[in-house]
Amino acid sequence: MPAPRNFFKQGLKEGRLQIGLWQALGSPNTVEICAGAGYDWLLLDAEHGPSDVPRLAEQLRAMRGSSSQAIIRPPIGETWIVKQMLDIGAQTLLIPMVHDAQTAAEMVKAVRYPPQGVRGVGAALARASDFNRIGDYLQTANDEICLLVQVESRVAIDNLDAICAVDGVDGVFIGPSDLAADMGYLGRPGASEVQEVVERSIARIIASGKAAGILIGDLGLAKRYAELGVTFVGIGNDVGLLSNAASRLLKDFNNAQPTQPTADTKVY
Repeated sequence: MPAPRNFFKQGLKEGRLQIGLWQALGSPNTVEICAGAGYDWLLLDAEHGPSDVPRLAEQLRAMRGSSSQAIIRPPIGETWIVKQMLDIGAQTLLIPMVHDAQTAAEMVKAVRYPPQGVRGVGAALARASDFNRIGDYLQTANDEICLLVQVESRVAIDNLDAICAVDGVDGVFIGPSDLAADMGYLGRPGASEVQEVVERSIARIIASGKAAGILIGDLGLAKRYAELGVTFVGIGNDVGLLSNAASRLLKDFNNAQPTQPTADTKVY
């Protein structure tokens, strides 16, 4: 039996637009709720969220059986932590702060077993091989791993063509917030100067034959990026959903007028 099919990677190859949602709270319950909403992918964030390896494993379990595909973003692109993420069952990784082709090439090796890479052979002890129940896991795992690299600095943009040329990189993700900060527009990813660089970078990624991705909370911009050819787009995050809904509910209560209950009244 081969490694599980990576439908996210398949979607990238087919050029299908895939819409995702960031998961920063580190809660399996939140992940399970969001996985049932119909997003194509959920990103489990260990870079800025409070998730360690055991907590990420619980979130992966919470997604099992849903139609959403999991992406994990480790805190840093290091071979040792990439190995742990893969062994708990991640098949798609988004590596932050990739500034040059050398780093991208190192990450390609980190996600692959020898002789193509340097991933340690220990999945028989872990969730990735269904605890050694997937007999052909070692022989088929490389084909189902999807590697995404995140460019989010001026140096990375300067090196973008070389990064895109690295064989084994499946997609290149633009980080507009860090890019804006590095360009001198901290907290202003929508600034016209930043957006000009973002749009030129999207065109360069697509021209290279790689899939392009981005996260943006502005739905109008997200639609524009999709029209430009971006194929994986994050349109929000669990923190924002909870925070905004909590504030809106209290505001709605304060503005509501008293009414009589009806047969359709919902009770929570």
